[in-house]
Amino acid sequence: MLWPKKLAWGFCAAGVTVLLMACAVRADEFAAHRQQVAALADLTTAPAMTPAEGGMADGELRTIFFEGLPSRGKPTKVFAWLGIPKHHDGQLPGVVLVHGGGGTAFREWVERWNARGFAAISIAVEGQTDSKGGDSPFGSIATKWNKHADSGPERRGIYHDSDQPLADQWMYHAVADTILANSLLRAQPGVDASKVGLMGISWGGVITSTVIGIDSRFAFAIPTYGCGDLAEAANQYGKALGQNAVYRQVWDPLLRLPRATMPILWFSWPQDKHFPLDALAACVAAAPGPHQLAMVPGMGHGHGPPWQRPESYGFAEAVVQTGRPWCHQVGVACTGLAGEVRFAADKPLDRAVLVSTTDEGVTGSRAWRETPATLEQVDGHWLATATLPAGTTAWFINGFSGDLVTSSDYQEVTPQNRSTATPQVTAEDRARVFSVIDADGDGRFERQIYLDYYAAVFLRLDKNGDGRLDPAEFARPTVRAAADADGDGSLTPAEFGTIFERQFSVLDSNADGVLTKAEMLGQGD
Repeated sequence: MLWPKKLAWGFCAAGVTVLLMACAVRADEFAAHRQQVAALADLTTAPAMTPAEGGMADGELRTIFFEGLPSRGKPTKVFAWLGIPKHHDGQLPGVVLVHGGGGTAFREWVERWNARGFAAISIAVEGQTDSKGGDSPFGSIATKWNKHADSGPERRGIYHDSDQPLADQWMYHAVADTILANSLLRAQPGVDASKVGLMGISWGGVITSTVIGIDSRFAFAIPTYGCGDLAEAANQYGKALGQNAVYRQVWDPLLRLPRATMPILWFSWPQDKHFPLDALAACVAAAPGPHQLAMVPGMGHGHGPPWQRPESYGFAEAVVQTGRPWCHQVGVACTGLAGEVRFAADKPLDRAVLVSTTDEGVTGSRAWRETPATLEQVDGHWLATATLPAGTTAWFINGFSGDLVTSSDYQEVTPQNRSTATPQVTAEDRARVFSVIDADGDGRFERQIYLDYYAAVFLRLDKNGDGRLDPAEFARPTVRAAADADGDGSLTPAEFGTIFERQFSVLDSNADGVLTKAEMLGQGD
């Protein structure tokens, strides 16, 4: 039927109005759900705890149940292993441990942290115990762990319960259980409440990435494999979550990571097929607190691989002792030819390697190659440099301190970052240089004075006096390659000067040809 034009427009306008009203209602619903999730931060009272019936008490280790939130109108409890070393001086740091898919509350995980001087609680977040066998009167979960009488929800696929009321969704309870475990551990005699951290593996890493934007009491966090931004992943997670508005609007850790200010170790490996490195990188960028990465080629995906390695323990020990990671990246530069990273480290670095790929697609399905990188100390930092293989699409540099691995931030090579690179310097470097150049102490100097200073630097670097800086005299390949106009591998005074002409232009935020200390420090003028 052909509707009269005026009537047809009326129906169209009415349809648009209904659609807009529906969208507004949905937006209000999502906002209310986000507030409901945020309110889980109020679970700061230690939950009631009882010994696990038929469980174990072995010296400093014991199995317990603690009260969770109600689910579908009935109370729930959470099974856990709790270990608090008795023979120690002073208050112990602590850690909450959250398993991944196929896992449960693991005794061995608690034992490993206890051996490093940490109180620990490992929780089972799917209503299960740590026994299998199918003899439980309450059945078992999909991964065959026996359920207990007061089980809460178990995980259904990849947020497949998003159609359920929020308070009945598995992630809601997993997050609440983790926060309650924090409250419980902090309340134990002998535990320093200000030094309790969180580590989660795989799905536990997703939970960890979610919780740290809600519960600000954690002293540190170690999301392992699992992360946020999964709706954009080009693998099974993206397929499952790309159209899942509840994940995007309520559960994606990226929604809350800007509130996570505690030190974070992002712990993974480049071949992980579940959680791509670009998704992890988005989470790293979203969290404003101090961070360290450890991306270990060939580590494998599972519970054992990360807890058998030293990185999580070394990171946690550094944070509870000093308040910061033992190593972090302070600068990175890239051209199409080379990559350069600066690390600030409290431990000496022994060597460095470039980890790179020339493939496209999901990072876990790419071939990753390890090649040597040079490592030297420059201005109190460790400078690692490496030539990028032709066609490199992504890379990072790993530094080693004994068995410990520390990684630079994951880098994607794009047409935009292939062509230029500016020297990467810290605020401390800039303040020191400014005080030297500003000879009269008036807090400002002109462009030519800046360039004259670096002309003098050229003369000092030119050890053999041949009027050129070869790689041995100026060992910063990314910067050198960007300035080497004739491509002969060395720099003339004019080529060297272009580095600092470009740098001055970047720093001179108001383009008046005069650099103030605020501009030098990147604070504007």
